[in-house]
Amino acid sequence: MAKFTKEYKLQIAKRYINEMISYRELANQVGVDQSILRYWVMLVRHHGDQAFAFPYTNYSSAFKLRVIQFITEENYSIREASAIFHIPDPCMLRRWKKQWETGGEGALEPKEKGLSTMTSNQKKNKVINNSSNESVEEMKKELEYLRMENAYLKKLRALVQEEQSPTKSKRK
Repeated sequence: MAKFTKEYKLQIAKRYINEMISYRELANQVGVDQSILRYWVMLVRHHGDQAFAFPYTNYSSAFKLRVIQFITEENYSIREASAIFHIPDPCMLRRWKKQWETGGEGALEPKEKGLSTMTSNQKKNKVINNSSNESVEEMKKELEYLRMENAYLKKLRALVQEEQSPTKSKRK
Protein backbone atom coordinates (compact mmCIF):
# COMPACT_ATOMS: atom_id res chain seq x y z
CA MET A 1 0.00 0.00 0.00
CA ALA A 2 1.34 3.44 -0.92
CA LYS A 3 1.86 6.07 1.73
CA PHE A 4 -0.05 9.23 0.93
CA THR A 5 0.81 12.72 2.13
CA LYS A 6 -1.49 14.61 4.46
CA GLU A 7 -2.21 17.15 1.74
CA TYR A 8 -3.13 14.45 -0.79
CA LYS A 9 -5.49 12.73 1.67
CA LEU A 10 -7.14 16.07 2.42
CA GLN A 11 -7.49 16.82 -1.29
CA ILE A 12 -9.08 13.42 -2.02
CA ALA A 13 -11.51 13.68 0.92
CA LYS A 14 -12.57 17.19 -0.13
CA ARG A 15 -12.98 15.96 -3.70
CA TYR A 16 -15.46 13.35 -2.45
CA ILE A 17 -17.35 15.91 -0.35
CA ASN A 18 -17.55 18.55 -3.11
CA GLU A 19 -18.18 16.34 -6.14
CA MET A 20 -21.02 13.92 -6.61
CA ILE A 21 -18.91 10.78 -6.87
CA SER A 22 -19.25 7.42 -5.13
CA TYR A 23 -16.76 5.98 -2.67
CA ARG A 24 -16.14 3.04 -5.00
CA GLU A 25 -15.45 5.18 -8.04
CA LEU A 26 -13.10 7.57 -6.23
CA ALA A 27 -11.35 4.75 -4.38
CA ASN A 28 -10.68 2.98 -7.69
CA GLN A 29 -9.34 6.20 -9.22
CA VAL A 30 -7.03 6.87 -6.28
CA GLY A 31 -6.06 3.26 -5.68
CA VAL A 32 -7.13 2.86 -2.05
CA ASP A 33 -9.67 0.72 -0.28
CA GLN A 34 -13.16 2.18 0.14
CA SER A 35 -13.03 1.85 3.92
CA ILE A 36 -9.85 3.93 4.06
CA LEU A 37 -11.44 6.59 1.86
CA ARG A 38 -14.51 6.64 4.14
CA TYR A 39 -12.22 7.12 7.14
CA TRP A 40 -10.45 10.04 5.43
CA VAL A 41 -13.81 11.66 4.64
CA MET A 42 -15.02 11.21 8.24
CA LEU A 43 -11.83 12.85 9.54
CA VAL A 44 -12.26 15.83 7.21
CA ARG A 45 -15.94 16.23 8.11
CA HIS A 46 -15.16 16.25 11.85
CA HIS A 47 -11.87 18.18 11.88
CA GLY A 48 -11.64 20.13 8.63
CA ASP A 49 -8.21 21.10 7.36
CA GLN A 50 -6.55 19.78 10.53
CA ALA A 51 -7.90 16.27 9.94
CA PHE A 52 -4.52 14.71 9.20
CA ALA A 53 -2.44 16.73 11.67
CA PHE A 54 -2.14 14.27 14.53
CA PRO A 55 -0.03 15.56 17.42
CA TYR A 56 1.91 12.94 19.36
CA THR A 57 -0.26 12.32 22.38
CA ASN A 58 -0.20 10.11 25.42
CA TYR A 59 -3.81 9.34 26.16
CA SER A 60 -4.91 9.17 29.78
CA SER A 61 -6.78 6.15 31.06
CA ALA A 62 -9.83 8.38 31.69
CA PHE A 63 -9.83 9.47 28.03
CA LYS A 64 -9.47 5.86 26.86
CA LEU A 65 -12.37 4.81 29.08
CA ARG A 66 -14.52 7.70 27.81
CA VAL A 67 -13.88 6.68 24.19
CA ILE A 68 -14.68 3.01 24.90
CA GLN A 69 -17.89 3.97 26.72
CA PHE A 70 -18.82 6.19 23.76
CA ILE A 71 -18.35 3.24 21.39
CA THR A 72 -20.34 0.79 23.51
CA GLU A 73 -23.15 3.09 24.67
CA GLU A 74 -23.71 5.08 21.48
CA ASN A 75 -23.14 2.10 19.13
CA TYR A 76 -20.48 3.84 17.06
CA SER A 77 -17.97 1.86 15.07
CA ILE A 78 -14.33 1.97 16.03
CA ARG A 79 -13.47 3.89 12.84
CA GLU A 80 -16.19 6.47 13.49
CA ALA A 81 -15.08 6.97 17.08
CA SER A 82 -11.48 7.25 15.92
CA ALA A 83 -12.49 10.00 13.50
CA ILE A 84 -14.64 11.82 16.07
CA PHE A 85 -11.97 11.78 18.80
CA HIS A 86 -9.18 12.51 16.27
CA ILE A 87 -7.18 9.39 17.04
CA PRO A 88 -4.68 8.64 14.25
CA ASP A 89 -5.17 4.90 14.01
CA PRO A 90 -8.37 2.92 14.66
CA CYS A 91 -6.20 -0.02 15.72
CA MET A 92 -5.39 1.91 18.89
CA LEU A 93 -9.07 1.86 19.81
CA ARG A 94 -9.32 -1.85 19.05
CA ARG A 95 -6.38 -2.49 21.37
CA TRP A 96 -7.89 -0.30 24.12
CA LYS A 97 -11.25 -2.03 23.81
CA LYS A 98 -9.68 -5.48 23.96
CA GLN A 99 -7.64 -4.51 27.03
CA TRP A 100 -10.76 -3.11 28.68
CA GLU A 101 -12.79 -6.26 27.90
CA THR A 102 -10.13 -8.59 29.32
CA GLY A 103 -8.76 -6.56 32.23
CA GLY A 104 -11.31 -3.88 33.05
CA GLU A 105 -10.47 -0.24 33.72
CA GLY A 106 -7.14 -1.11 35.32
CA ALA A 107 -5.85 -2.53 32.05
CA LEU A 108 -6.07 0.95 30.49
CA GLU A 109 -3.56 2.39 32.95
CA PRO A 110 -0.18 3.23 31.40
CA LYS A 111 2.49 0.62 31.89
CA GLU A 112 5.87 1.44 33.36
CA LYS A 113 8.51 1.60 30.69
CA GLY A 114 12.15 0.72 30.85
CA LEU A 115 14.05 -2.02 32.55
CA SER A 116 12.87 -3.35 35.87
CA THR A 117 15.12 -2.78 38.83
CA MET A 118 17.33 -5.64 39.86
CA THR A 119 16.85 -7.19 43.26
CA SER A 120 20.04 -7.35 45.23
CA ASN A 121 21.18 -10.83 46.14
CA GLN A 122 23.47 -11.10 49.13
CA LYS A 123 25.02 -14.38 48.00
CA LYS A 124 28.56 -13.02 47.69
CA ASN A 125 29.02 -12.03 51.30
CA LYS A 126 27.41 -15.01 53.03
CA VAL A 127 29.31 -16.51 55.90
CA ILE A 128 29.16 -20.28 56.15
CA ASN A 129 28.45 -21.47 59.67
CA ASN A 130 29.24 -24.89 61.16
CA SER A 131 25.89 -26.50 60.35
CA SER A 132 26.15 -25.52 56.70
CA ASN A 133 29.78 -26.74 56.70
CA GLU A 134 28.48 -30.21 57.48
CA SER A 135 25.93 -30.03 54.70
CA VAL A 136 28.66 -28.98 52.25
CA GLU A 137 30.72 -32.00 53.30
CA GLU A 138 27.70 -34.27 52.83
CA MET A 139 27.11 -32.82 49.36
CA LYS A 140 30.74 -33.41 48.40
CA LYS A 141 30.48 -37.05 49.50
CA GLU A 142 27.24 -37.52 47.57
CA LEU A 143 28.80 -35.91 44.48
CA GLU A 144 31.78 -38.26 44.66
CA TYR A 145 29.46 -41.28 45.04
CA LEU A 146 27.32 -40.20 42.06
CA ARG A 147 30.40 -39.71 39.89
CA MET A 148 31.61 -43.23 40.74
CA GLU A 149 28.16 -44.65 40.00
CA ASN A 150 28.09 -42.83 36.65
CA ALA A 151 31.51 -44.18 35.70
CA TYR A 152 30.42 -47.72 36.67
CA LEU A 153 27.26 -47.49 34.52
CA LYS A 154 29.25 -46.22 31.54
CA LYS A 155 31.65 -49.17 31.82
CA LEU A 156 28.74 -51.60 32.12
CA ARG A 157 27.06 -50.15 29.03
CA ALA A 158 30.29 -50.45 27.05
CA LEU A 159 30.67 -54.11 28.07
CA VAL A 160 27.07 -54.94 27.12
CA GLN A 161 27.49 -53.30 23.72
CA GLU A 162 30.71 -55.20 23.16
CA GLU A 163 29.00 -58.54 23.86
CA GLN A 164 26.01 -57.73 21.64
CA SER A 165 28.01 -56.60 18.64
CA PRO A 166 28.76 -59.41 16.14
CA THR A 167 32.28 -60.68 16.27
CA LYS A 168 34.32 -59.74 13.27
CA SER A 169 35.37 -62.63 11.11
CA LYS A 170 39.08 -62.94 10.61
CA ARG A 171 40.50 -62.93 7.08
CA LYS A 172 42.73 -65.75 6.02
